[in-house]
Amino acid sequence: MTPVQAWRDGLRRVAAAPSIIVGVWVMTSLISLPLALSLRGDLARHLGSSLAADAAASGVNYEWMQEFTDQASGIGLTFRPTILGFGAVLDNLSAFVDNTARPVLIVGAAAAYMAFWLFAAGGIIDRYARDRVTGVHGFFSASGVFFFRFLRLAIVMFVVYGLLFGYVHPWLFDRLYPRLVRSVDVERVAFSIRAGLYLAFGLVLGGCNLIFDYAKVRAVVEDRRSALGALVSGVRFVRRNPGATITLYALDVALFAATLAAYAVAAPGAGGAGWSMWIGFGIAQLYILARLCVKLIFWASETALFQGRLAHAGYVAAPQLAWPDSPTAEALQR
Repeated sequence: MTPVQAWRDGLRRVAAAPSIIVGVWVMTSLISLPLALSLRGDLARHLGSSLAADAAASGVNYEWMQEFTDQASGIGLTFRPTILGFGAVLDNLSAFVDNTARPVLIVGAAAAYMAFWLFAAGGIIDRYARDRVTGVHGFFSASGVFFFRFLRLAIVMFVVYGLLFGYVHPWLFDRLYPRLVRSVDVERVAFSIRAGLYLAFGLVLGGCNLIFDYAKVRAVVEDRRSALGALVSGVRFVRRNPGATITLYALDVALFAATLAAYAVAAPGAGGAGWSMWIGFGIAQLYILARLCVKLIFWASETALFQGRLAHAGYVAAPQLAWPDSPTAEALQR
């Protein structure tokens, strides 16, 4: 199977399982809802029934926004002009590549979101690997089986990403970059050097993500119980198929970039209350839905490539688990 064929097959598998798309969107909304309600409460208390409330409802009042941020704490610190429209995407991207600290509430929500994906990953990959309906019981059974295996893998991931962001990133941008631009007096050259360092760091980060993805795929498809064994197998598969795995990953990244570009064009600016607000909200939700689909396509296409290279379409080593014949159900009955 070629990378393009695997990519197309990944698109098909994701489209054939709309319930997974809806499920991850619902969970994303539920995890973000408490943060939105908390920020709404802070804004309501600060505005009250003042004239500033009417000004804020009719458009963007940057002076009031600055006043609010100066006295805010927690989630309120994120209420800045950069959260409007596509600026929110750029703000998150900037915080990611520059390793910028976020408020504790944001970190807590992100941790809960990662825990959700850690649990759901097994069921999602199992559904895409079998390429047929597994049902609610089959999905949650597979999620329960692989959760603790992926939890062990997550420890390795935490160490690797901790080293990258805790040591490699500071060395590149806090030590190496100042030395490289010490004698540079042209801003364009300094920007090019920094962009090159971003690219180098991104390639290393992408390589690690690629290996961890195939470790998860091999763990599910081959029913591997050892997290380290799955990780070694993932490295082995990437090493034996470098052209195919990298090309497929590049196609998925290109799809993600196209999604960002489409949102950059369609994202509304700051508007007032009424229909324009709801249109902006709808466009933002469509972008979130598209971004989640891209994440699912990563897993589905990588699963298709692995099955096409080392097994066959729909091959999964473990029999499909059905309630109450799953280990999760047996544990609950004890």
